[in-house]
Amino acid sequence: MDAMGGPSDTVADWMDLVDGQWPWASAQSWDNVGLQVGDPADGVSRVLVSLDVTMAVVEEAASQPGTLILAHHPLLFRPLEALTPATASGRTALAAARAGVSVAAAHTNLDIATDGTGTSDPVLTALDLIDVAPLTTQPDGDRVKLVTFVPPEDLEAVIDAVTATGAGTIGDYTRCTFATRGTGTFRPGARSSPHLGSAGQDQAVDEWRLEVLVERGGMAAAVAALESAHPYEEVAFDLVPLLPAPRAAIGRIGRLRQPASLTTVARRLRDHLPSPHLRAAGDPDRLIEVVATVGGAGDSLVGEALAAGADCFVTGDLRHHVTLDAVADGLALIDAGHHAVEHAAMAPFIDALETQRRLLGLTAPVVASSVDTQPWLPL
Repeated sequence: MDAMGGPSDTVADWMDLVDGQWPWASAQSWDNVGLQVGDPADGVSRVLVSLDVTMAVVEEAASQPGTLILAHHPLLFRPLEALTPATASGRTALAAARAGVSVAAAHTNLDIATDGTGTSDPVLTALDLIDVAPLTTQPDGDRVKLVTFVPPEDLEAVIDAVTATGAGTIGDYTRCTFATRGTGTFRPGARSSPHLGSAGQDQAVDEWRLEVLVERGGMAAAVAALESAHPYEEVAFDLVPLLPAPRAAIGRIGRLRQPASLTTVARRLRDHLPSPHLRAAGDPDRLIEVVATVGGAGDSLVGEALAAGADCFVTGDLRHHVTLDAVADGLALIDAGHHAVEHAAMAPFIDALETQRRLLGLTAPVVASSVDTQPWLPL
């Protein structure tokens, strides 16, 4: 509490805490993470962790002023055309705003975590997998490297022009570049109008090699700015695609300590997650040794699981034809349920938040929501 008796933590404090441990910038490009409802300057008296943001969760949060909902699934996943009660997300966001409840989401930036809080970790723990490795990776922001060569006296102008388009941004840092000095050579043609040298004569000039990261969607703007600011008649540049960043792991793959039948593996998951709606596809007696898993809905990665040599793939929301094809290709599947796997990841997430809260000296307690957001009924 502060000297006036109000919360000493702010929403901004908690956004910084999450960003420090599960960086917003590591989320996939299609995702919507971070603060979605509220003012960064608002006070926080408690942090309520929930897998989803429903009206019941908002009502629970509103029972204590200054509550910040920190959810895994974003409340506002797709852009709203209007903040009205016409849609479920609009109604919920409007109710949160009216009640003074802040809402934030840590989604794919939490999915890929390697500190034990990732949403693939509950399956790893339940099956006691060993020799665990990333199943696949995602590009770090889907970027390329723009490389060009600039005379020394024009270097700053070119940097200014290119980075003004948004290039050279790494996290909270802007105007990030790297330059090394060297010698460029060329021979201007008879009809050229060179900035340096003379037509038909070999030239060796002092130049800086300039490198800057560019989002794929910003390539055209960055190149246009480069060509506008560069003094040369013909501007030499490269756009170099970058390999995926190994730290951004999507899913995991590992081995069972002892091979077990598909039925045995499925029962372990059903009991340990718990996952009452679990279902399996494939030969129930097949021996499983290598297991791949992706928290949430991961059937888009069935091909990666096959390519990695998995005997069984564990995820949620498996579609009918994807399942038929995977089994035909020799991959057993277990649909443990989207909710079950990710809900099991919330307890480690809360523990990690508490640890970081104490390290940073924040005072708002972190508590689990008492609302069960599982939409399926156990009939």
